[in-house]
Amino acid sequence: MSRQTHYASKFSAHFDRLFGLLVKGSAYFVLLLLGGIIVSLIIASMPSIKEFGLKFLWTKEWNAPMDQFGALVPIYGTLVTSIIALLIAVPVSFGIALFLTELAPNWIKKPLGIAIELLAAIPSIVYGMWGLFVFAPFFADHLQEPLTRLTANIPLINKLFEGPAFGIGLLSAGIILAIMIIPYIASVMRDVFERTPQMMKESAYGLGATTWEVVWHIILPHTRKGVFGGIMLGLGRALGETMAVTFVIGNTYQLDSLSLFMPGNSITSALANEFAEASSELHTAALIELGLLLFIITFIVLTLSKLIMNRKAY
Repeated sequence: MSRQTHYASKFSAHFDRLFGLLVKGSAYFVLLLLGGIIVSLIIASMPSIKEFGLKFLWTKEWNAPMDQFGALVPIYGTLVTSIIALLIAVPVSFGIALFLTELAPNWIKKPLGIAIELLAAIPSIVYGMWGLFVFAPFFADHLQEPLTRLTANIPLINKLFEGPAFGIGLLSAGIILAIMIIPYIASVMRDVFERTPQMMKESAYGLGATTWEVVWHIILPHTRKGVFGGIMLGLGRALGETMAVTFVIGNTYQLDSLSLFMPGNSITSALANEFAEASSELHTAALIELGLLLFIITFIVLTLSKLIMNRKAY
């Protein structure tokens, strides 16, 4: 072996070792960063944890001047608006993805796909302003009262659609969230639908299957893991959304009614509205504890989605 070859081999070995250390260090850095965020949130929220304990989770009172804080209203608002968003966005996204992959003429597939992806690039504050100044008045004038009349004689359901037509509230926030997450879910569904082997679909069509039968028996079983991943992506986006929700949810700490028309609050909206103006250490700690709860909720949702996706894989 020549000296030049020896040095090249030695340099390559050192480079491989250095590269391995950098890659390993990057992975450990992510874990360290995650652990640091959790620890810092726990330490900063400790005054609130010591003062209120577990009752912080089910107390609905939030009175900053009296230093009385409870997370029930923000937690309820976060979960309800996210569920509403999913109930609306998932079927709409499924329809969009199905149209783009199976039904749309070739000349419209690409422009429509690009338009849907561009919706995801619109800043959330623009959605919020549009929701407050355009959607909320339209919703109050043309949709809330008809919904109230339509459900007036349906037990239990009528409780969800009663009250004055404000235009802002939990339902409005959920609808705006749905509009925001549709591009994400639809794009993922479209991509995974396109990965279905063409031979499988053509064979089904050749046997006389309808489009719906092909989708239900061929495409969905083959792509269910990716579809579920897209839905979880949308849910994660909905749970963490701040500005758009803040504009239209109403930002009030009240839970006197189950009506979706009533104003409410979410964890992110509470943080955005109050963090800069928190006047006491306990108030700041309570807000940080809300952030910790949002972190935990998101972590639980993502963990459950991973477990479900792993089960679906077998």
